[in-house]
Amino acid sequence: MPLLEVIALTADDARAAEDGGADRLEVVADMAADGLTPDPDVVEAVRKATTLPLRVMLRARAGFRTTAFELDRLRRAAAGLADAGADGFVFGFLDSSGHIDTAATGKLAADTAPLPWTFHRAVDHAADPGRAWDAVRDLGGRLDTVLTAGSPRGVDAGVDVLVRRAAGGAGQAGMIMAGGGLRRKHVAVLAAAGVTAFHVGTAVRPDGAWDAPVDPALVREWRALVSAATG
Repeated sequence: MPLLEVIALTADDARAAEDGGADRLEVVADMAADGLTPDPDVVEAVRKATTLPLRVMLRARAGFRTTAFELDRLRRAAAGLADAGADGFVFGFLDSSGHIDTAATGKLAADTAPLPWTFHRAVDHAADPGRAWDAVRDLGGRLDTVLTAGSPRGVDAGVDVLVRRAAGGAGQAGMIMAGGGLRRKHVAVLAAAGVTAFHVGTAVRPDGAWDAPVDPALVREWRALVSAATG
């Protein structure tokens, strides 16, 4: 089944995304830092505004590393966010060498079980992206999607990488959720390679601005595009 995930910062964003036909929301705060953990009150308000599944970001600061102190905070926060309405989470870390921090990520995966989770774009910023992709696929818990652009510079630069990864078989293609500068022209190319999950943020906001609310008409256009490409 195709998946269109929309970033929501507020309850109004959530309502607009659902009105436009989104399948799932990623709930975050502070997109100036590329998405941090939102307040439980925000998640609760979003939960009341929509029936869509909510994946909530677990990330304490910009960048892709975490400290033991930050990780403890995130592990404690996860329970409260689940109580507030999270159906799943988004997280993933690199170590000081730029490789997947399997220890930190694994602890959070264990704490958030049995809820499903997405490994976010840390994989694109790894020292060895190919090795990172293999490491992520071996992580435990209910990991079911990897948010990736194929490149730290976004989907424009990484679309060929995503196509090659998807060619590894239905299992690999099914893990990929393309996002990070995703543009309309990418959807058909990725869908033809077997990718069925797509993630948008500024693309469904007027003028591509984070301070503008989600526009249901733009979500509707993306819904039609994804459905046509994957149908």
